[in-house]
Amino acid sequence: MRRRDFMTQGPFAISAFTTPVMRYLSVPADPQIPHQGGRRQVGAGDLAELWSAAEEARAWDSKFGGGTWQISAVSECLHTRAAPLLAGTFTEGVGRELFNVVAELARVEAWADFDAGHHPRAQRGFVQALRLAKASGDLQTGCYVLSTMGLQALLRGYPDAAVDMAEGAYDKARHVAGPRVLAFAQLATARAYGKLGDAKAAWRALGESVRLLESVRSDSRDPDWLAYLTLERISADAVEIARDLGEPAAALRWDLQAEAMPQQVFTRAVGIRMTVLGTAHLQGRNLDQGLVYGERAIEILGRVRSERAHGYLRDLTRAFDPWRKEPAVGDFLHRADVVLARSA
Repeated sequence: MRRRDFMTQGPFAISAFTTPVMRYLSVPADPQIPHQGGRRQVGAGDLAELWSAAEEARAWDSKFGGGTWQISAVSECLHTRAAPLLAGTFTEGVGRELFNVVAELARVEAWADFDAGHHPRAQRGFVQALRLAKASGDLQTGCYVLSTMGLQALLRGYPDAAVDMAEGAYDKARHVAGPRVLAFAQLATARAYGKLGDAKAAWRALGESVRLLESVRSDSRDPDWLAYLTLERISADAVEIARDLGEPAAALRWDLQAEAMPQQVFTRAVGIRMTVLGTAHLQGRNLDQGLVYGERAIEILGRVRSERAHGYLRDLTRAFDPWRKEPAVGDFLHRADVVLARSA
């Protein structure tokens, strides 16, 4: 991998995922990769540093959003620290883990870019992360990256492609990956079917995601970096699936399990959930509760730099259209506009 590979440019297009995804699904691992490069010997200390950088970036992104200046640190680490190591000297074992952690750094950077609204750059980053996952030979990382690519496709308006990516990721890794990794793939599948309005397929995939998560044991093969995926986190996404399917009662039931998510850790996710709950209450013609959750969403998302999260807030404001003449709704919409204007 050359450093310039990280810097290519081009427009966002769902078709740009086609060839990388097909190549990964057909041959998901490279041959053995010990490497004799320059004088730089890559060792355990280098790997620990990169894993730490990825963890810090994930935590910061979850709490403050992908648009904060601190997220640029992961880009700096990826381009000036991690990329040169790929040209160093390393053993087979170190090489596999090196490509694995650089794949995760590339995925984190791509997700932050996507969250901040930099969609073409995010797409290029995901493609790079998938290629690095293939070089690592770790099917768990490949499954996670490909499922995340499916989420980008979903949130950019391509739920059919998202289903193909998430189901492909699951099928390729189902006999190798740990249950939490597979649960993530099934969750992405459920969300895509929810957008498509296929309730039967969505609830089936969500049920499988929950079953897999409940099967996690202390000796499971799951990577540490996916420990955030808990029943509460799945339930938060289930609220959105129910909203997309037009089932507000189901959304409120799932929210009972999602309430345990700590806001100080998952600030953005909790804020997004408030917008979804507000919309679900409006689907049930409950204006008062729609306003309650809308106000909570404004309070939380006003502290988050996330174009993706603010897109959810804009969706909520549109859901108030039938009540725009109500004074309380007008006040809420004004406050929402202030938050959205600050993020523009």
